[in-house]
Amino acid sequence: MTTSDAISLFLKDEAATIRLGEDLALALKAGDCLALSGDLGAGKSSLARAILRAMADDEGLEVPSPTFTLVQSYDLRIAVSHFDLYRLSDPAELTELGFDEALQNGICLVEWPEMAGSELPAKRITLTLAHEGNGRRVTIKAAGAQNTRIRRVLAIRDFLDDTGYPAAKRRFLTGDASLRAYEAIYPKAGNQRIILMDWPPLAEGPPVFDGKSYPKVAHLAENAYPFVAIADALRKDGFAAPEVYKVDYNKGILLIEDLGSEGVLDAEGQPVIERYRESVACLARLHALKFPQDIPVGKGHIHHIPDFDRTAMKMEVRLVLDWHLPWKRQGAPATEAERADYLAIWDALIDELATAEKNLLLRDFHSPNIIWRPHAKGVERIGLIDFQDAMIGPTAYDLASIVQDARVTIEPELFRQLMDDYLTLRRAERGFDEAGFMKAWAIMSAQRNCKLAGLWVRLLQRDGKPGYLKHMPRTLAYLNVALEHETLTPLRDWCARAGIGQSES
Repeated sequence: MTTSDAISLFLKDEAATIRLGEDLALALKAGDCLALSGDLGAGKSSLARAILRAMADDEGLEVPSPTFTLVQSYDLRIAVSHFDLYRLSDPAELTELGFDEALQNGICLVEWPEMAGSELPAKRITLTLAHEGNGRRVTIKAAGAQNTRIRRVLAIRDFLDDTGYPAAKRRFLTGDASLRAYEAIYPKAGNQRIILMDWPPLAEGPPVFDGKSYPKVAHLAENAYPFVAIADALRKDGFAAPEVYKVDYNKGILLIEDLGSEGVLDAEGQPVIERYRESVACLARLHALKFPQDIPVGKGHIHHIPDFDRTAMKMEVRLVLDWHLPWKRQGAPATEAERADYLAIWDALIDELATAEKNLLLRDFHSPNIIWRPHAKGVERIGLIDFQDAMIGPTAYDLASIVQDARVTIEPELFRQLMDDYLTLRRAERGFDEAGFMKAWAIMSAQRNCKLAGLWVRLLQRDGKPGYLKHMPRTLAYLNVALEHETLTPLRDWCARAGIGQSES
């Protein structure tokens, strides 16, 4: 592979062509036009078929040639339209075929793009196939983000080759609100899958406080060291965290154990009571242990788990001021007086945490990050993932995150059951300060829900992800529960004056 804008690959056989199709299926996004050029028999249809079957995760998917129909559409993870323009009589006919609409809503694979003249978008991926010996030479040209995505999936293929899995089948698994994405990897036919974590190095963002970017202030993991370190430490203490089989710390690519695919929600997306109760029991066990703050990982590296300090807490709760209030007020920002009062209240609340129980907090211990493992026993029934941003801080934070799950409504009866389960287990420990813990719980619940109330708006307005806004009413209802604690009276009064509460929509 070259280092210029053009990417050149030799495909020695049909299997290599199929693997390239699988790789490209992971790189393509809605709005991409992939123009496939080459002589008859060069492999355009084979490559298009491999892309479609990988997108469908169905190796038997029927992929008829669109030579006569000119276009064949597929309703897949991302909608795909397969065009064959060999019989196109006039480039203007492309509009009649619905090309523009197909590109707006999904991916367009175009064979014989030469027939379209200048009708194809300038920002497209061009892929040319040519016979070379007993194989094929592929040349791919793309710019900007498209080029970056293609090079990334090819770098992951090189990683799999180096790991000893050159023929591994790859399938899209999931992505999250961050830059991380996950693939299901099948090293050999019929083998159990393993998981690939695709975690590109995080670009340094603009300074937001004291010359530091948001990830640095909020102590968000910027590479794979924290994930590997914490996974190893959790497993040593008997918890079900994934084993890391192979990692490239520089490129941010990891092969990890597959803990399973069952979660803690039922088919309708509602909490499964037994699974939530087991999750809370797992959390109580974790909080009863002393977790190391410095963990050796890799060659000569020590991961120091950061403290959930005042700066990080206040940076997160500022999201209410910076995003939630302007959204609620149709663009009008918080006043200087409102900001000063709000931040002073939080300084006082953080002072109240000085004597709170502190240990490892996983940070996002809620339904998307919990795997249900029915055949395991004890705490190993709860699979732990997505803990790379873990910190040392008030343990009550993680209890708030599960009993007030941000993405599913925890009804009051279940909330009380989970709180009672946790407290019953912790009361058996000598020296457990229940009153102090409950005060810390109220503060950390308020802190987390203030953060989320701003985060949902930021995801909408800055990142173009409106789907998270559906969680806003639930988040505000959870916040109201936390505000019932007497320690939070000043914050409750501030929220009332600002008009923040359960009645918002």
